Amino acid sequence: MILEVRHLQLLIAVTEERGVTRAGNRLHLTQSAVSHQLKDLEEKLGTRLFLRDRKQMILTAAGEKLLETARGVIAQLRRAEQEIRDIGAERRGRLRISTQCYTCYRWLPNLLKLFNEKNPGIDVDIVADATRQPVQALLDGKLDIALVSRSPRDRRLSVKPLFTDELVAVMAPGHRLASKSYVRPEELADERLLIHNSPQENVVIQGLLIPAGVSPQQVSQVQLTEAMTEMTKAGLGVGLVSKWAVREEVAAGALRAVRLTPKGFHRPWSAVTLRSEQSRPHLLDFVNLLLENATHISGNVAAGARGRRGRSESARTRAAVPTRESLRRSR
Repeated sequence: MILEVRHLQLLIAVTEERGVTRAGNRLHLTQSAVSHQLKDLEEKLGTRLFLRDRKQMILTAAGEKLLETARGVIAQLRRAEQEIRDIGAERRGRLRISTQCYTCYRWLPNLLKLFNEKNPGIDVDIVADATRQPVQALLDGKLDIALVSRSPRDRRLSVKPLFTDELVAVMAPGHRLASKSYVRPEELADERLLIHNSPQENVVIQGLLIPAGVSPQQVSQVQLTEAMTEMTKAGLGVGLVSKWAVREEVAAGALRAVRLTPKGFHRPWSAVTLRSEQSRPHLLDFVNLLLENATHISGNVAAGARGRRGRSESARTRAAVPTRESLRRSR
């Protein structure tokens, strides 16, 4: 390739400065150096770019074409340089997120809206395909942050505790268990249970029913929360789901949410990032935003279930997560 960036800059300078002397001053070159480079370029291209006389230099048709191209290329290069600087300074970039439960996608968009207001240069992608194995996707470089209810043990990962949500049994208002303040594991043995994931992955079945000696006879996997709620309204089963996923339907009286055991059944959530990436400013911003909105996300029931211990743990977590400002001070 004959053309180089310096050739394009030379052509623009000679045209805009209307001569080689002023173009040389602009490019920090001598007049003879500018003349030599311009002549060399014309010889390589096999055509004249300027018509010369004592008073001015006039672009030829070939010169006009090359000038148009040069201005476009230089403008693109400048934009690329600025975007790269912005990425390096964390003013621009991409944040790829996934969760370990489909119900999180009910509150996640509103949180991302708040994040975008604070970080307008960061493009956010929700990687729904990684929902079943977000930690592995993180390790494979397909995610920047994973929201999980089962904290992984891997030295390559940084885990930040966030909040706790409550899992409940959801049913139609006329269901035989709807009037109870809580259900016992054995009362679900003969029910058709509707769950988002497989029985082997379901935290209620594995963490509550099986330890109590209850092996559900009928289990249907329903990934879409909307489909699950409609099935429960129609009396086609009992859903085992996070309370936040059915908050609106329960408030409207369309569904009844009953606690699992007298104290409820809760699961802790954490934000997981690669340890090598945990200090990136926009990752810190997102984790801190999760902490700031923990009560709104999880609801008062989860907050009350944690009690005094949960609040102290939350306070320690907030103190342990560095902010963008503290990161700047440490530098």
